[in-house]
Amino acid sequence: MSIVTSLADAGISPARIRRMRKDAALRRAHVLLEVSQRCAAIGNLDGVLNQLVELTTRELACERGTLFLNDDARGELYSRVAQGGLNREIRILNSTGIAGHVFQTGEWVLSDDPYSDPRFNSSVDQRTGYRTRNIVCVPVRTMAGESIGVMQCLNKIDGEFSEDDLSLLAEMTSQAAIVLRSLQYVEQIDRIRLKEMSFLELVSDINSEFDLSRLLGRVVRETTQMLSAERATIFLHDTVTDTLFSRVTAGGDIAEIRIPSHAGIAGTVFTSGASMNIPYAYADLRFNPAFDKQTGFFTRSILCVPIVNKSGTVIGVTQVLNKIGGIFTDEDEQRLKAFTAQIAIALENSKLFDDVQRVKNYNESMLQSMSNGVLTLDPAGAIVTCNAAAARIWECDADALSGRLLADLLGEDSAWVMDRIAAVQASHASDLIPDAKVTLGGVEKSVNLAFMPLLAAEGDKDLGSMLMFEDISIEKRMKSTMSRYMDPVIAAQMLDVDALDLLGGVSAEATIMFTDVRGFTTITEEYGAQGTVSFLNDYFTMMVDCITREGGMLDKFIGDAIMACFGLPMAHDDDPDRAARAAVSMIRELWEWNVGRRARGLKTVDMGVGLNTDMVVSGNIGSPKRMDYTVIGDGVNLASRLESACKAYSARILASESTVNKLRGTYRLRDIDLVVVKGKTQPVRVFELLDYHDAASFPNLGEVVGHFGDGIAAYRAAKWDAAIARFEKCLALNPADTLSHTYIDRCRVLQAAPPVGEWDGVWVMKDK
Repeated sequence: MSIVTSLADAGISPARIRRMRKDAALRRAHVLLEVSQRCAAIGNLDGVLNQLVELTTRELACERGTLFLNDDARGELYSRVAQGGLNREIRILNSTGIAGHVFQTGEWVLSDDPYSDPRFNSSVDQRTGYRTRNIVCVPVRTMAGESIGVMQCLNKIDGEFSEDDLSLLAEMTSQAAIVLRSLQYVEQIDRIRLKEMSFLELVSDINSEFDLSRLLGRVVRETTQMLSAERATIFLHDTVTDTLFSRVTAGGDIAEIRIPSHAGIAGTVFTSGASMNIPYAYADLRFNPAFDKQTGFFTRSILCVPIVNKSGTVIGVTQVLNKIGGIFTDEDEQRLKAFTAQIAIALENSKLFDDVQRVKNYNESMLQSMSNGVLTLDPAGAIVTCNAAAARIWECDADALSGRLLADLLGEDSAWVMDRIAAVQASHASDLIPDAKVTLGGVEKSVNLAFMPLLAAEGDKDLGSMLMFEDISIEKRMKSTMSRYMDPVIAAQMLDVDALDLLGGVSAEATIMFTDVRGFTTITEEYGAQGTVSFLNDYFTMMVDCITREGGMLDKFIGDAIMACFGLPMAHDDDPDRAARAAVSMIRELWEWNVGRRARGLKTVDMGVGLNTDMVVSGNIGSPKRMDYTVIGDGVNLASRLESACKAYSARILASESTVNKLRGTYRLRDIDLVVVKGKTQPVRVFELLDYHDAASFPNLGEVVGHFGDGIAAYRAAKWDAAIARFEKCLALNPADTLSHTYIDRCRVLQAAPPVGEWDGVWVMKDK
């Protein structure tokens, strides 16, 4: 009921009612004008909110008033109240309570008994101890009819709220709506500007950092904070090794992580150049849970974007894990792309600086670690640098030689050395004198002596010369001989210890490798003796390089087969990984070799590799007239059997469980059988190593491995139909997966003639 109607009912004359109505209208006009003036005089949103609350509370004579504005991005109504010198923000969902109802529907609400209204949220009163008696609430609308919030007043001081109160409140909020909307836009623009300024300052700060480790750490911290994630990792591409690497702080040290450039989610993003936003990691077959198992971390969501330099080349990836409070959004992806685009130059420059520094350190380290002695001379013949090996060879202190003229140190019988140096400087061509006797500082040595000119990179400017000495001693001759059979680094290590102990007989753990050529008989029949020898020489050169590159020892050639050992005579911490990497390199290089042979019309070949890790006995074995350094034991025999088994399983690399359990790296493996090999009684779990494959040679590898694992589990549980169904899924994804064909045939045989007794899934091999 309006005030005017009440007055008429009270018997007041119409003339007076008209005057009162005119006064009320004038009063309302003054109030609305005051609203406009006060709002226009204030330049910030918080001030307008406070003024409107003050005016509406005064004009409606109520205890409390609250103006809520809508946050479109978060679906919330928010208000700000002054507390001390700060503004506290209150937020509620824009669909709850009377305020939410008014905002969603646009209806005006006047309630004299809020507690009986199902829309009323009484929990707020319960928390604060305040008692709401009556309430009015109206939407805040712009002239265009857009609802931007609600205005709410509580507890009329005298009596109850009237319809006039409700309409006045609506008019007051409507009068201020344009200013409120404008200030919302201004505040939003200011917030964006501050964020951009902060972003630009951050990028500028990051771009000034040159140390790669510190830069990666800073970018990881900022990325984690910016996207509200639990973890972040920056992987950069190493073009030399074709790996993705990152650096993390472990204790007080910087540890480096490396993965193949095609492996995992990071590898997929790097090779494709396309971002990946995975809301549920374990539901994605491309995700490798092995890292979670190793670290105890649980990955929920993943956002991974490529890092692209200014020329459009992908130089790495940024990977962020576990969005706090949800999953990564498209906005997160765009922010991360923008951030990585800005820091790509800094990352590339820091990596270049790191590479240069590494080369410098490497060159210095290489100079000091060289077994050959090196002296560098300036154009006047004074010694500039002397490495540790030179000081050892000439039995002197390196610092004592620095700055002295070489001519003053040479003996009378070695004066010819200065003549050779002069000739090299004049001709700018190197010179080598083998097995020369040189006296330096009173010490005579038999050395292989190399003379090299030092020239500036930009021209023929003479910077001096370099002398390299190879001490020809018993140890050197021994190393030269041993290097034909094992990695030269291992040979050098053996010279630093008692080699007789190593060669006399040692029992130690090692990883044994056997390889064999497939189709070799056809080669021998077609090529004849000379062609076969030429083929084997090329093949063995390639294979032995793969072995020695990983620090392995060539044990022997057995026809077209190779026996090698990793861990003897000198052990490494990761010998099984070295053997696995060598095996993968063998297959890849053989395939590349086959491409060239095929182009020349020559026959191509394939190969099998068996790997086993076990305790073996090594030493010089043979007769007094002829001895070989070799290894023997059951572990050697099992490696040989696994190599032979490659044919039965249509595989190229088979590894025993003992090898797989000791691998430190992450590899693409599948468990293919429990086998009792010829000559053994206990079953061995055998795995196929698949890292030499790419998407072309083995399509859908990750999915095939997953289905194959399920098939093997069903096979070992004697669930033949379930196993066949899984293996058929493997073939649907990769029709060339011969091993799945083999298991389908095996399941059907067992299904037709079920095994007698308890089935344990063990397969007994009859052949070697």
